[in-house]
Amino acid sequence: MVAIYPINLDGVEVRRSGKCLLGPLDLTLAPEGFTIVMGPNGAGKSTLLKTLHGMERVRGGTRTWAVPETEALKRQAFVFQTPVVMRRTVLDNVAYPLTLRGLSKREAQAAAQGWLSVVGLSKAAAQRASDLSGGERQKMALARALITEPEVLLLDEPCANLDGQATREIESLLLDAHKNGMRIVMATHDHGQARRLASEVLFLHKGKLLEQTPAPQFFETPQTPEAKAFIAGDIVA
Repeated sequence: MVAIYPINLDGVEVRRSGKCLLGPLDLTLAPEGFTIVMGPNGAGKSTLLKTLHGMERVRGGTRTWAVPETEALKRQAFVFQTPVVMRRTVLDNVAYPLTLRGLSKREAQAAAQGWLSVVGLSKAAAQRASDLSGGERQKMALARALITEPEVLLLDEPCANLDGQATREIESLLLDAHKNGMRIVMATHDHGQARRLASEVLFLHKGKLLEQTPAPQFFETPQTPEAKAFIAGDIVA
């Protein structure tokens, strides 16, 4: 099977209500790595992730994968900052993507039970998903994304509203997935988390990609004044 990456954005622009939210932007993401997307609030991090996942309509430029777009989108998964919770049990929430793909309810639930074990939610399988804590909801959302065994996992600040323990658990799950060959692209505002996880950093400001560099280089010798200010904790104008 041909890998869906690299993905190329060439002169891509995303506009809404006449306002340019992203771009023009050129970006190539290699088949391997743990990419962290950083930048101040409003920099375009979420918009970039949604663009990579095909959720944003490109108004200018081109977005291409190594395979046709319809195939590429089936082989990716997305985890939002605030997890989508359906009015079902935890087990059925996690099984849902497989039922959409034609698996029987029994097969999908068996696979879901396995993933709930992986993320530490086995005992919550029969609970209503809406009764989970914030950290538990995010682990459920991660299990629901991983159950389809995507080649690429995109995450939009998945730990932004979690405590330290839940963040540690989510990071451990992501590192395990990455070690098993999954390509990960994740936005975060947390410098410590970025240093722990990233192999490369994309730094955005005002919808522009200012830096794409290996993580150690980004944090030790940032190339732009905006990145230097951001790392120093200063306001990025």
